[in-house]
Amino acid sequence: MLLAVQLVWLARPAYACGCGAMVVDRKTTLAVNRETSAVRWDGRHEQIVMSLTVNGTAPDAAWIMPVPHRATVELGDSALFSELAGLTAPAVRTRHYFWPRSSDWPFGGSGDMAAAPPPGASSPGVGVVGRERLGPFDVARLTATDPDALRKWLKTNGFQLPSALATELRPYVARKWEYVAVRLAPASPEKRAYLTGTLDPLRLSFASDRLVYPMRLSRLAKTPQSLGLYVFAPHRMEPRSAIGGSSPEVFFAGRVKAEGKVRELAGHGTPFMTAIDQTFAQPERISGDHELRRVAGDTPYQRVTYTYSLLKVWGMPAWILVLGGVSVLAWAAVAVIVMLRSRRRRAAPAATG
Repeated sequence: MLLAVQLVWLARPAYACGCGAMVVDRKTTLAVNRETSAVRWDGRHEQIVMSLTVNGTAPDAAWIMPVPHRATVELGDSALFSELAGLTAPAVRTRHYFWPRSSDWPFGGSGDMAAAPPPGASSPGVGVVGRERLGPFDVARLTATDPDALRKWLKTNGFQLPSALATELRPYVARKWEYVAVRLAPASPEKRAYLTGTLDPLRLSFASDRLVYPMRLSRLAKTPQSLGLYVFAPHRMEPRSAIGGSSPEVFFAGRVKAEGKVRELAGHGTPFMTAIDQTFAQPERISGDHELRRVAGDTPYQRVTYTYSLLKVWGMPAWILVLGGVSVLAWAAVAVIVMLRSRRRRAAPAATG
């Protein structure tokens, strides 16, 4: 997927790259296994915090992301995604069973069995809004009226991007979008290392009167893509279409208590979060950008994971208590029958001859 850039903290190391309109040296390889983004939209402004999981042999990369209005760019915090994973984790509920199973006494073991089922400079046609260094990255914010001029500017300024990029950029140029271009700019060649693992995030902010997640340039990706979106908005949201991927799957929906890094992104109170998962087995089929719309009702949803436990009463397996109780009742019934028969024999009159 296009969207995505990561910052290379060379000392850690944590690295950066993007999907879609991302390029590395032809002698190296780079695959994006997973793209995870947190998006906040309040009806006027949008923020996107992106994180990638990648592997390959590339020491650097460059990418470009279209945005509907002028964007600000800053470093993100990977702790945000750990918090989001915790908020959307499945609820754990216990189901009890009565009869002992293979791991329970007396068949084996002595405890419960718990198991969960699988659930530069400007050139004609290009304007440079700003250019700055963020850590080891060279970030350029651009405008363009000519997609070929934009690609030429990028190439001249060290952003070696695909030749097919000019064609894919035309819809954005026609709509007068702007662009964020990022390339790795290491402090020194000897500190380079491969881009691999889960990468540190980048945060982009821009004005937008609709909730849009740019993805058209992901058509240029060469490997299957996986996308996870955490969407904060006034109400529950959904993509208007699958845009060439699998059917988007909601794995969480509901109001959450915003704390920590989530609060920094989503604001105070209890914003509504919709978490969506989607795969793109054939990225070349991506037909456009994701545009999300409000769902008719703010119906909450959370996955549930069940654990299974032997039913106990006062710390004792219920089946033992029940069988013990039945045994006691049975013996009591036998005793009563014997006693009644004995009384009848004693009460019977003696026979006369």
